[in-house]
Amino acid sequence: MAERNVRWGILATGGIAAAFAADLVDLPDAEIVAVASRRREPAEAFAERFGVARAYGDWESLAADPEVDVVYVATPHSAHRAAAGLCLEAGRNVLCEKPFTLNLREAEDLVALARGHDRFLMEAMWMYCNPLIRRLKALVEDGAIGEVRTVQADFGLAGPFPSGHRLRDPALGGGALLDLGVYPVSFAQLLLGEPDGITASAVLSEEGVDLQTGALLSWESGALAALHCSIAGGTAVTASVTGTRGRIDVPSGFFHPDRFVLHRDGRDPEEFAADPADGPRTSLRHEAKEVMRALRAGEKESPLVPLEGTLAVMRTLDAVRERIGVRYPGDAATATARATV
Repeated sequence: MAERNVRWGILATGGIAAAFAADLVDLPDAEIVAVASRRREPAEAFAERFGVARAYGDWESLAADPEVDVVYVATPHSAHRAAAGLCLEAGRNVLCEKPFTLNLREAEDLVALARGHDRFLMEAMWMYCNPLIRRLKALVEDGAIGEVRTVQADFGLAGPFPSGHRLRDPALGGGALLDLGVYPVSFAQLLLGEPDGITASAVLSEEGVDLQTGALLSWESGALAALHCSIAGGTAVTASVTGTRGRIDVPSGFFHPDRFVLHRDGRDPEEFAADPADGPRTSLRHEAKEVMRALRAGEKESPLVPLEGTLAVMRTLDAVRERIGVRYPGDAATATARATV
């Protein structure tokens, strides 16, 4: 694979799939060779738009395509287990959108499939691959602000979203937590690891999904994370990390920042800005490049987005949902399927 382009298949044709494909087209060592949807028409339209050779009207044909090195799964997260599992069982490597799955059980299933079939698997947590986020993490690990005491992060959209919208649909894993809250949770756990304690409260919709959720995570070290997500009001979408000797502030759009400011006790603030060569802040190229690097190196998971970290985030999201009383039809379906294996 090191001597040729990495050949991608795109599973689903929505907005995030189009954004990812647009970034892949700009990478000289990437090639989109196939796209699939549940219906042929959107697959053919997507293929025409991005110059893709093969368009499939079913997922199975893409999973079976021997010329596909890795599949990018961009379906709604309620279908991640089925779509990614199909591809892994067919011997394809997989990059799966976040949130990784509907719940921890499904995530564990995918990790087991990847390891059982000796395939590469990664959650598309592009925040973890962002150069500035990587720099922030390195500064924290190097003790730039001392021991971390608090993390604060929020992500809220103004809406309003009508009752028929996917964000209000329990069958599609709707609500603020999985769609938006995954970012604050992932940010906190990137810096502090899996929490030792979790409390949460939420306002639920008439359909039973969370309109907004607040969570307080705690660690035995004494660190706390105050996190908030909402589909009922637009928030600042900022983050901050406070330590015993300083603080890092990340402005709006913390999960794909163009800058952050380091405040160290006794020093002037230092601003760290994105390198223009890294492309626009909305670029998904960094996660694509990490997948291709790992594939060429023969790695089965990425050190930037390790599978155990993904499972840890899913454990936290499950625990928050348990505390706020949000249940999805897919939760019961997964439990039944596991019980009958």
